[in-house]
Amino acid sequence: MILARIVGTVVSTRKDPRLEGKKLLVVKPISPEGADESGYLIAVDTVAAGFRETVLVVTGSSARMAAECKDRPVDAAIVGIVDTVQLDSQHQAELAAARRK
Repeated sequence: MILARIVGTVVSTRKDPRLEGKKLLVVKPISPEGADESGYLIAVDTVAAGFRETVLVVTGSSARMAAECKDRPVDAAIVGIVDTVQLDSQHQAELAAARRK
């Protein structure tokens, strides 16, 4: 799974008929602290996510197993809206040390 933030939408007037009625969103992968990581993905929204929300994205065969994506040409799907992210104390200490360098 990929932690990401919704940063835009995609409008396509011509597409595979199996994608008609599906909302396509541009997502930006982020770190657990919320910092942007490289790249973007286009994902099918299966959970009615909104702009700037933090979401969980699955790719590949996992995306095709998501609700509303079975038998559709999908490589990335939004399968959850994230409320909070918490790291254990060891990882929090590692992040704090990395920020000081």
